[in-house]
This record gives sequence, structure tokens and C-alpha cells, in this order.
Amino acid sequence: MTTLTTRTFSSRAALDTALTERLGRALTARGASAVMLAGGSTPMAAYRSLARQPLVHDDRLHVLFSDERYVPADSSASNYHQSRPLLDALALPAESLLRVRTELPLDEAAAAYDAALTTLLSAGIHIGLGLLGLGADGHTASLFTPGDIERARGRYALAVQRPDGMSAVSVTPELLATVREPVFVVAGAGKEHAVRALLAQDKSLVAWRAVQGCADVELWYAPDA
Repeated sequence: MTTLTTRTFSSRAALDTALTERLGRALTARGASAVMLAGGSTPMAAYRSLARQPLVHDDRLHVLFSDERYVPADSSASNYHQSRPLLDALALPAESLLRVRTELPLDEAAAAYDAALTTLLSAGIHIGLGLLGLGADGHTASLFTPGDIERARGRYALAVQRPDGMSAVSVTPELLATVREPVFVVAGAGKEHAVRALLAQDKSLVAWRAVQGCADVELWYAPDA
């Protein structure tokens, strides 16, 4: 059974401050660990704030992404590209930064990401903090439909066709089940319905289905953002 804990913020600024602190602690924790970053606009203020701070991290830190649009790595639509200020500040070695290799054909990019995640977990490196977004349509990462959930079985990453016509590579519920601290970080207009469904633990909501392998999940929400 998955337990959902909710933290509501009075403003977007309060959410940004709290996320900066939480993510900063995760990135500078001692020991071999990984942090999963989410894309979208909500966490970007925290990423930029941390990029301006000294980040003394363990040399065994790894960073991965919840999903990636199938676009060039330097595209403004790329989660990797949007996160570059933080990634540049961390200055991780290439083997410690797990990104979706969108220079490959889509299916190969998904298979390569799945293999990289498998290698990470097989090495005994745990994923501590894992950030997730929540779309107005109830999706998370790039898991949009029940069909995506079904196709994800037995994998840590898969290729997805998004409703907007773009392709993407997403982590799967099996990968999310390994994350020790999964946190939905939600702000912005138009997400009230999805948030209510998540709070109701609606089993038809793709985002809720995606985290059913997690013992504990947090929702951080700024309703007036």
C-alpha cells in the first residue's frame, strides 16, 4: 500500500525555497547515491538557485532524469538542456550523469537508458530523492496512458509517443519503485483536477498508478502559483 503525504505551500516562492533546500541536501549527501531530476517549469527555479551555490558533493553522486523528450540535447525542449546550469555546477563525470541519448534512434535511446539504469542499480547505488511532475491530464514523467503503464512492465525505461505528437523516453513504475523519496512537485494553473485525483488516490489516474510500487510518496503543491 502506498502512503501519500501532502505538503501545501502558500506561494510559489515558498515552494521554490523548500525545494532548493531539499534538493540541495540530496545532492550533497555523503555516500554513493543518485538523484532523479524532473523536467517542466516547476523545479527550474530550484535548479537555478542551486547552480549559484557551492555544491560540494560526494564523488559517487549520480544524476538521472525522470524522462526526456526526443529532441536534440541542446534543444530548449530538452529536460537535460534546461537543467544544464545545475549540471554544469555539479560537474559530474560523464559516467555519473545518466541522460537519454537522443542522438540515437528512439528505440535505441530507450534501450540504452534502460541499460544505464540497470547498471546503476546493479552496482548497489540507491536513488534517494526522485522528483516528479504532474500534468493537468494526470500524467507523470512521460507516462500518459494506462497503455504506457502496461508496456513498461519488465523495464526501467521505455519509448513513449506523447499526446502532443512528440516522442519521449520515460522511466517506468518499476524504476520509480526503487526510489526512496519520490516527490511530486506541482505548481501552476490548471492542475487542480489532477491534484484532487491524486489526493483521492484515484486508481484511474496514471500518475497514481505509476507510484503504486512505492511505499511512501510526497506531494508538494502550491495551489496559488
